[in-house]
Amino acid sequence: MAGALVGTALFILIVTALGLFQVLRADLAIERMMAVQLLGTGGAAVLMLLGAASGAESIADVALLMMLFAAFSCTAFTLGEASAPEADDREEDT
Repeated sequence: MAGALVGTALFILIVTALGLFQVLRADLAIERMMAVQLLGTGGAAVLMLLGAASGAESIADVALLMMLFAAFSCTAFTLGEASAPEADDREEDT
């Protein structure tokens, strides 16, 4: 059973890395923020699977914190984007 969990964790890690590489090549800031979310959820899934495979229950706490930090960073990014002036306004002022 542990071998199947480790294999699944490896598969999720590879797919997350490929998706992260694809998203990081983007030019828009919102797409880079999606990379943070992808890393948070994919990394948490890998940690949860490895924790279940090894029997270490404390790894679940680390995985949940990883997802929480990813959610906080997205919230901060969204709030920052909402309060930032439009790009056209900044160009007209200079």
